[in-house]
Amino acid sequence: MERNTTGRGRTTRHAQKRPGRRRWVAAGSAVAGAAVCLSLASVGHAAPDAPRAAAHRDRPSPGPHPDTTWTSREAAAYWTPDRMAAAAPADPERGSSDRAAAAPRAKAAPAATARHFDGIPSVGVLFSVDGDARAHHCTASVVHSPHGNLILTAGHCNPGTRAAFVPQYRSGADKQPYGVWAIEDSFAYPGRGTTGAGADLDFAFATVAPGEDGRPVEEVTGGNSLSPTPGYANDVTVVGYPNVRHDPQDRAVRCATRTSRLSGTRELRMECGGFYGGTSGSPWLSDFDEESGTGRVIGVIGGLNGGGPKGPDSDRISYSPYFGEKVLDLYARASQE
Repeated sequence: MERNTTGRGRTTRHAQKRPGRRRWVAAGSAVAGAAVCLSLASVGHAAPDAPRAAAHRDRPSPGPHPDTTWTSREAAAYWTPDRMAAAAPADPERGSSDRAAAAPRAKAAPAATARHFDGIPSVGVLFSVDGDARAHHCTASVVHSPHGNLILTAGHCNPGTRAAFVPQYRSGADKQPYGVWAIEDSFAYPGRGTTGAGADLDFAFATVAPGEDGRPVEEVTGGNSLSPTPGYANDVTVVGYPNVRHDPQDRAVRCATRTSRLSGTRELRMECGGFYGGTSGSPWLSDFDEESGTGRVIGVIGGLNGGGPKGPDSDRISYSPYFGEKVLDLYARASQE
């Protein structure tokens, strides 16, 4: 397991860097005896021995310097409405709005299409700085945890510099309804990827700093319960935030659909149009309760190819890793923080 101090961001663009340090620790009881890598990387990159995740839904961003503090107050001050509105996609070749407006395909229309809505408090946007660009690169969701400070996303969604989580993001709002939360640490397996066996590990957790009033994020937004995937056929509600270049409405989308097995893999597949770039990390919620806006999260958009096929069908077919022992062990490790 890789631990990455991604949220302790720079206070200046040219903050001095120091070498990262790494140590090996034993995993939790779920995988007793296995070794996991706990990496404190000064710039937030994957460990040198970890494969680089292939870009499909989104591309990983560089991380910040861990010596300086990065608070939710600073995150809110940095991520102004103008900066959020100017957020650029990390992968401009993924699911552009031009593709969405392309001529109808010869094949049959998808069984379902996501609809825009106002979002739910437990799901929001990940923002970070990728080089000189301000990037909305992924979606994340709050999961119930002992400290109330944990979010879940895809493993290839490495939070970058000045990383922040914005629950129930509202495009252009002078004030976000549930605030802006600084990301502190992230937890992912070094072997994660978007091809081969690494695609089955394409999930990650991150801790977020308390709000300006000292409360943890879950106390403000509520949280979804992490649950092992019960099987390949499930009724789920999937909520995500396509990037504005892929979806000019710049709003949350949701879809109620049924999952199946992705042939030849140990991953889930769903079919629903509208899940363009920016939706990696979108939670797959079972037993979704409309009143509370929460459910049991049994998957996330991610896995093979970063969460879906390449080409014109990329927005309507999405994948998820199967949640089993590995995700529960990673959750247990992240929950200790």
